[in-house]
Amino acid sequence: MADNIVQLQDGNFKEEVLESGIPVLVDFWAAWCGPCRMIAPVIEELAADYQGRVKVCKLNVDENGKTAQEYGVMSIPTIIIYKDGREVNRLVGFMPKANLSKALDQVL
Repeated sequence: MADNIVQLQDGNFKEEVLESGIPVLVDFWAAWCGPCRMIAPVIEELAADYQGRVKVCKLNVDENGKTAQEYGVMSIPTIIIYKDGREVNRLVGFMPKANLSKALDQVL
């Protein structure tokens, strides 16, 4: 896992995501999920590309079901982009890096 990706848990979600001073991309994933494993390298590339401008985080839904349920995550991978503590975009399933970059560029 890349050093510039924040590992989220139920206990630090509010502090790391909702109270962040910069936009936050959260990857809701699980170890058994094939598409989650496919998108993981894309998430790592985005963390490097947007370092300092966007906080990139991952939340394992199996270990942190409370947060996943609270935010209505029904399918994984789900990528939610937050800005100023609010959800501004939600993308579900595997997608090319260009789609995610476009979504991030819209909030910057």
